Amino acid sequence: MISNSREISLKRAETLKSRIEDYTEARKTIPTGLKHETVIKARKAHIMKRLNATGEDWDNYKWQLKHRVDNVDTLKDIIHLEEDEIEAIQKISKLYRWSISPYYLSLIDPSDMFDPIKLLSVPNKLELADKDAPLDPMNEEFTNPAGTITRRYPDRLIINVINECAMYCRHCQRRRNIGHEDEMAPRKEIEASIQYIKDTPEIRDVLVTGGDPLTLSDKQLDWILSELHAIEHVEMIRIGSRTLVTMPQRITDSLVNILKKYPPIYINTHFNHPMEITQEAKQAAEKLANAGIPLGNQAVLLNGINNDKFVMRVLNHEMLKIRVRPYYIFHAKTVQGTHHLKTSLDDGLEILEYLRGYTSGMAIPTYIVNAPGKKKKTPMLPQYLISRGQGFFTIRTWEGEILQHENHDTIPIKEQYDNLK
Repeated sequence: MISNSREISLKRAETLKSRIEDYTEARKTIPTGLKHETVIKARKAHIMKRLNATGEDWDNYKWQLKHRVDNVDTLKDIIHLEEDEIEAIQKISKLYRWSISPYYLSLIDPSDMFDPIKLLSVPNKLELADKDAPLDPMNEEFTNPAGTITRRYPDRLIINVINECAMYCRHCQRRRNIGHEDEMAPRKEIEASIQYIKDTPEIRDVLVTGGDPLTLSDKQLDWILSELHAIEHVEMIRIGSRTLVTMPQRITDSLVNILKKYPPIYINTHFNHPMEITQEAKQAAEKLANAGIPLGNQAVLLNGINNDKFVMRVLNHEMLKIRVRPYYIFHAKTVQGTHHLKTSLDDGLEILEYLRGYTSGMAIPTYIVNAPGKKKKTPMLPQYLISRGQGFFTIRTWEGEILQHENHDTIPIKEQYDNLK
C-alpha cells in the first residue's frame, strides 16, 4: 500500500514539474538586478566618471537628487541615443517633465533602444503621438474636499504633499502635477488636509503620497507624520514611495528612526521589472523590514516592460526575496502621453492564470482596473466559478479541470443545536 502511494506521489510530482518547465527555462533569460550586479557596477563607474562623483557622493541621496539627469546632452553621454530619439526628447521636454537619478540610469542597458528600464524612464517619441487622452483620468479635482486631499472611499484618503520624484516615470498618472519645479505643497494646504482628517472621524487610513513623499526632508516628513499619528481615529498611515526603486540611498538610518516613531506605518512601493531589484534596493528594503515596517508593492502592467507571464512571476519572486509583498498589479490608466505603454486586459488575466497554482499565494497580487472617472478599484480574475446549481457549484481548477463541488445553505449554529433536541 505504501509502495503504491509513493508511486502515485512520484508520478504526480513529475506532472507538477512538467507544468513549470517552460518557466524554469524562461527565467534563465530574464535579467534581474541581483544577477547583473557586476554589469550595473560597471555602468555606475561610467556615470560617476561623467558626473565627477565619488563613492560617498553616490551613496548620498541628496547628491542623487541634485544630480538627476534632465538634459539630453548629458543623457547621450551615458546611454546610446539615436538622432530621432534626441529630437523627440527635446520636444517632449516642453510638454512633460523628465528626470532620472544617476542610480536609476545605471540600471539601463545603454545599447538596447527598447530596454524595459529605459522605457520606464527615458522619454519616447510615442508620447508625442498621444495628445487626446485626459491628463486627469481619475477626475481627482472632483474628489478634493479640502487641502491636497483625494478622497474616493468611505474610510480612507490620500494627501498629496509634494510634486517631486527621484525619477519621473513615463507612465505617471499625475504628470499634470509635476510641473517643472520641485515644490512641497504649501504648508497651509497640508494643515487644511490634516484639519479635514481631524474633523472626519470615519477616516481611519491615510496614504501620504505625491510626487514622492520621501523626497521631503526628514524634518518635513516628521512633522506630517507626527500630526497624522496624533489623530485618535487614524489607525494607520501608509506612504506611497518609489524611492526604494529609483533612489534607495534615501532609506537612511535617520529616516528609519523617524518612521519607527509612528506605528503602524506601511510603505507601498512600485517595482515594475526584475532589473529594479538590485543589491542597493535589497539593502534599503531590508533596513525598513528589520525596523518592523511592512512593505507592499503596487506594480503597473506596462507594454514592453512587464506584460509577460514569466517576467511578472520573476518580479514577484525577486520582491519576496527582499521582503516586499506583491500587493497590486494595476491595469495602466489612460493618461495623456502614455498610450504606447497600455496593454490589453488579456495580458493581465494571462499573468494571473500563470500565477495561481504555479507559485505561492504570497507571490500573487490582485489585478486591479480603475473604473474611469471618479470610480473605484475593481479586481479582475480569471473565471474559476463556471456555474451554480441546486446543492452544487461547478469550478475550474488552476490546472484546467472542471469539477463539481457540493454547496449547501448556511444554517446558524444555534439552529443546528435546536434541531438536535
